[in-house]
Amino acid sequence: MAYLAGKMVLSVRAAAPNNGRGEPTKAKVKTVRTHEGTFPYVSAQAVRRWLRESMVELGSVPSPVTRVGKAQNKAQKANTEANPARYADDDLFGYMKAGPKGDSEATTLRDSPFMLGTLLSVAPTRVTDDFGVMARGVSEPVLHEHEFFTADLAAPFLLDLPRIGTFTLPTKAGVGRPNYLTQEAALQVAEAASAGASSVTFRDQPAVRLPLAERRERAALLLEAMAQLSGGAKQALHYGDRVPDLLVLVPFKGGVNPLAHVVDGEPGRGLRVRGDVLLGELEAWEGEWLSPVRVGWRPGFADDQRDTFERVCKEKIEAGEIVIGHPRTVLRDLAAELRAGELDMWFEDPER
Repeated sequence: MAYLAGKMVLSVRAAAPNNGRGEPTKAKVKTVRTHEGTFPYVSAQAVRRWLRESMVELGSVPSPVTRVGKAQNKAQKANTEANPARYADDDLFGYMKAGPKGDSEATTLRDSPFMLGTLLSVAPTRVTDDFGVMARGVSEPVLHEHEFFTADLAAPFLLDLPRIGTFTLPTKAGVGRPNYLTQEAALQVAEAASAGASSVTFRDQPAVRLPLAERRERAALLLEAMAQLSGGAKQALHYGDRVPDLLVLVPFKGGVNPLAHVVDGEPGRGLRVRGDVLLGELEAWEGEWLSPVRVGWRPGFADDQRDTFERVCKEKIEAGEIVIGHPRTVLRDLAAELRAGELDMWFEDPER
């Protein structure tokens, strides 16, 4: 297996976890407007930041960030150290660090092995406009407004396990640029080698690869961070935890996510968890996925949907091909299996 495909749902209640561009006295949430209505969302960038910060809480050392450019109306950049051999977040989340103008050879970049979609409301909902006044100790009250909403947000994600800790090298033909350490970054290669990295051919490109134990650790760390996910804007006014309320995970051979329609929504009715859709996808992709499908479902969340899901999927649940538990337990148990070396085949591309 090469990929871990997933879909997660966060239940947001009277909150504003990710603000958009506001007005002088009004903070606005991010929304998508279609012919069906207004869909609040949380950007993938925000969730990836929550994951980074949760990894730090677990003991991971983050890649240092440097801001470049301060003048208004001029290019401004913020770069991490861009050293995936040393820093797990540079490895897992990718980066682009541009070299001096005109020196493309000094530019280094890495696509993210962890791919995440936008956390979008499963159904249209109304955004609430809250009006406030600051009148304490001032002669003229200060007026302010902000938006918040209630919705179930869903996003797909995909983790390319063989690419964790694997860094392709540039060639004269420029092959490998989306995932590479440049010649200018030769010190990173040397550092990786000193950490026990080996030279390999990865997807027809020359590469260096960190030891398997380190790659296991980084994958496990990401899952554990998701298991205690926290963060978001306006926590002082609209506190709420961000641990997924629903999670579906399936190991998959190809870079396809078969869970796209397993969770959706209906206008006026909200969240739907489609056991029939999951069974149909598993049948269509027979031989491409590995049992069991792991489902994390928080107690008290959409209990009526859970009863229906378990009834529809009863045969596969009884056969152990679908397992259901708390999202935190599911994620931490899977992380433990990865760390213990029980799933090492996931870190190699499958033979075709």
